[in-house]
Amino acid sequence: MRVEISRGLLEQIMSEAAADPNEVCGLLLGEPGRIDAIQPAANVASDPARRFELDPAVLIAAHRAARAGGARIVGHYHSHPGGAPVPSATDAACAVADGSLWLIAGGGAARLWVSAGEDENARFVEASLVIL
Repeated sequence: MRVEISRGLLEQIMSEAAADPNEVCGLLLGEPGRIDAIQPAANVASDPARRFELDPAVLIAAHRAARAGGARIVGHYHSHPGGAPVPSATDAACAVADGSLWLIAGGGAARLWVSAGEDENARFVEASLVIL
């Protein structure tokens, strides 16, 4: 799978990740094959240094906006402070095999993954992130 993102959006995610010692997170908005916008969200996890949990208010507002004709949620992003931009065991345990995008920033790089598989048996497949 090939997914386009603007350099500006990717730089915004990378800057956010570099500025915070905890995991940062947010939503990816757009269409299949294209990330048009991001929506940063507070990380409300009980241990934000090791996990992320999107602020439910941001997630609900984004779903409502999408239903009203706004931007579609195509996935989310989060960071791995001091780690590699690959899905962790925690990521795998929380993933749903729904085809959503997982953009992970870590170690000064970003990689894009798609949650695939069947039912609750999610796995990650790397996607090609095309920077425009």
